[in-house]
Amino acid sequence: MLISIAQIIGGFILLVWGADRLVAGASALARNFGVSPLIIGLTIVAFGTSAPELVVSGVAAFRGNPGLAVGNAIGSNIANIGLILGLTAVVYPLRVESETLKREYPLLMLIMIASLIMASDLVFDRTEGWLLLMGLVALIIWMIQFGLRRGPDDPLAEDFDAEIPKDMPTGYAVLWLIVGLIILPMSSKFLVDGAVFIARSLEVSETVIGLTIMAFGTSLPELAAALTSALRQEDELAIGNVIGSNMFNILGVLGIAAVVNPVEVDMLILKQDFPVMFLFTMLLFFMAYGIQGPGRISRRSGIMLLSFFVAYQILIWVTAARVVPVATT
Repeated sequence: MLISIAQIIGGFILLVWGADRLVAGASALARNFGVSPLIIGLTIVAFGTSAPELVVSGVAAFRGNPGLAVGNAIGSNIANIGLILGLTAVVYPLRVESETLKREYPLLMLIMIASLIMASDLVFDRTEGWLLLMGLVALIIWMIQFGLRRGPDDPLAEDFDAEIPKDMPTGYAVLWLIVGLIILPMSSKFLVDGAVFIARSLEVSETVIGLTIMAFGTSLPELAAALTSALRQEDELAIGNVIGSNMFNILGVLGIAAVVNPVEVDMLILKQDFPVMFLFTMLLFFMAYGIQGPGRISRRSGIMLLSFFVAYQILIWVTAARVVPVATT
């Protein structure tokens, strides 16, 4: 057990570092080729923080651990809003003024509804996986086109410009990009092996580990990005990273996992975890849109999100104790 715990901790450290190097290299490379900061931020930066979920779920699906793959994707979406935005808002209340973000909220809801329909037969097959990946390509194209129309006038543009490396030579950018691409799958293998062993040791399903430990660990890049942005008073960037990551988790993470190996969905995920994901997303909608004036996620709202997230984590383990009985020896 101790070896598996060390394996998971080490895997998380490498995973976060590898994702950071991947995003830094890809962002600097794009800037060096003249891509605007807004487009880089809406695509590479927003989706790059989901690289851990993508690789971990892909490796889990390939190794025949579908519970980890689905649990990681759904659990990360819940953690992104409940834990990450909740904690960030407690540190620094967030305001939403960017039209770019407000256009993404309904799109996120549509993507979630589509994934729920696909999961209704308790499996994401390869056809549905390809459909999700096609949706991801369409989303990227839409974001690029929208970024080109908005240009530097959008409040997000200035925030993204401050986040993207400015003086990194192209050679170093390519190097870090390659390093990230190598480290991510290696660290993901460590994580999956450790998570499977812990699930068996605790006599719970792999889905439980995916929804809790794995979801928290793979969401660490989003947590670091959100807290850093909040402390720099870059409210739009903190929320934008979470919205982009959640869309990518469904379209990219579940899509890749299903294409690699059809992913079975536990009935409990359909009845419990999907509704919880919708609940957190709707709460974010109401907070971010605002009833009068700009949307705002206050400290009180942050505490509420954190409280709901803690309650949800308790619910997972209580439910797991009922659904997965302890084996007798």
